[in-house]
Amino acid sequence: MSSVERFPDFFARAPILTIRDPLARFLGAAGDGVLEYRYADAVRLAGHSCPTVAGAYLMIVNGLRRLYGSDVPERGGIEVHMRGARDQGTHGVIAAVATLLTGAAAETGFHGIGSRRRFSRQNLLLFDAPIDGLLALRRCDTGQGVQIDLDTGCVPADPEMPVLLSKAIAGQATSDEERRFGALWQDRVRQMLIDHPDDPALIRMTDWPGA
Repeated sequence: MSSVERFPDFFARAPILTIRDPLARFLGAAGDGVLEYRYADAVRLAGHSCPTVAGAYLMIVNGLRRLYGSDVPERGGIEVHMRGARDQGTHGVIAAVATLLTGAAAETGFHGIGSRRRFSRQNLLLFDAPIDGLLALRRCDTGQGVQIDLDTGCVPADPEMPVLLSKAIAGQATSDEERRFGALWQDRVRQMLIDHPDDPALIRMTDWPGA
């Protein structure tokens, strides 16, 4: 059995996030602490590719661009606020992708180094937040924030999907139908990442006043 990853080709064409992590630099894990994250990294984390994972990835990428402009975002220097509870719907998946890209973690996160707790990531991920968007990002250095919402309805599923999904879930789909289902599922993800990566109809952002 081959152990080589065989992702869809469009994964490589999705937006790339370049970020600087002071902890990675301090511990010698990356030159100047610069890291690159790609959509495939989010897929490896989640174990699957779907509109929720793609949407979470795009929300963070677009939100950081709004907060930092042409500057490189600082991983570990960003708060992530989730509107829902940690066990509500897809909030856990979205939060996991947010943690991957921003370093923000809940109470289980890295507590830092030394008495000053340098590089702490603990309690930077918060749930049940009183925000209008699905999630919000806030810079720890400036207090500048952005609220972000996701509307996947602007990239609708193929009309064939409901029938194929029902048959696949019931175990009644043929091999060809299962392949067709997977292809259509990923084509919707492709449209989000390649055709609509910064579409304001898909990713809605509003400024969030400083704390």
